[in-house]
Amino acid sequence: MTVLRLDHFTIDPADTGEMLTRHAALVATAKDAFPGLIEVQLAKVDDQTWIDVWHWDTLANAQAAAAQGPTIPEAGAAFSLTKSLAVEYAQVVDA
Repeated sequence: MTVLRLDHFTIDPADTGEMLTRHAALVATAKDAFPGLIEVQLAKVDDQTWIDVWHWDTLANAQAAAAQGPTIPEAGAAFSLTKSLAVEYAQVVDA
């Protein structure tokens, strides 16, 4: 079963452009570095609240990528703009 990693985070609205640039760099790096990444979608809730949806082939691949994430400079750059972060995993049961 495929898995979603859902990252809920807030940023300063003034950082939106920079966050989008850093997010794109992170996604490009992750696609090259980690097997099993199917798709990434970024959704805006309001001017400061965002939801980042990472679709993985397995929970094991998602968790392995998350464990190695801190070693990737693009991850540090992207997450440095966040004020708060909540992460959860969910299995896709119907698509």
